[in-house]
Amino acid sequence: MSKTTEEIIYHGRILDLAREVHTMPDGRKAHFEIIHHPGGAAALPILEDGRLLLIRQFRPAIQDYIYEIPAGRLEIGETAASCVERELEEEVGYRPQQLESLGYVYSSVGFCNEKIYLFIATDLQQTQTALEPDEFIEPLAVTLDEALKMISAGTITDAKTQIALLRYALLLKAES
Repeated sequence: MSKTTEEIIYHGRILDLAREVHTMPDGRKAHFEIIHHPGGAAALPILEDGRLLLIRQFRPAIQDYIYEIPAGRLEIGETAASCVERELEEEVGYRPQQLESLGYVYSSVGFCNEKIYLFIATDLQQTQTALEPDEFIEPLAVTLDEALKMISAGTITDAKTQIALLRYALLLKAES
C-alpha cells in the first residue's frame, strides 16, 4: 500500500490530523483520516522491594481516572529512553539507572500512527516530581500479582499498561 496524497486538516500541539488517499494492495484507492503522532514511551518502574509503581491519573478524554504506567510523548530529537527517563522523574519522582526494552505497541492503528516504546525501569533513585499544570497523578505501588488481578478485574484498562505488565510477567516466567 502506498500513500498518494495527504492534506493536513488540523495541526496541533500534540498531533496532526491528515486526510489521506492510499493505494491498497489490490490497486484500489481508499480515503482515510489519520492522526499523526510523534510517538511515546512508557516504563514499568520496579521499586527496590520488587513492587511495581503504577499511577492513577485523571484523563479528560474519558472524564475519569485510569491506572497506567508513567508515559509521555516523544519530543523532537528525543530518544524513547530519554523520554521515559524524563517522564518517570516528572510523574513519579524517580530516575532510573537501568532501562530494559519491552518492545513497542501501536496505540490504535485504525486511525493513528502512534508508536509507544515500553520499558522496565529499575535501580530507581528518588528525586522530585515535576507535574505539568494539566496533570493530576497519584502513585500506587502494587505487586505483580495484584497488578495482574487488576487487569482481570477490569481495573487496569489502559492498553500500554496491560501489555507492559503481561510482557513483564512473561519475561519473569521465562527467566524462572
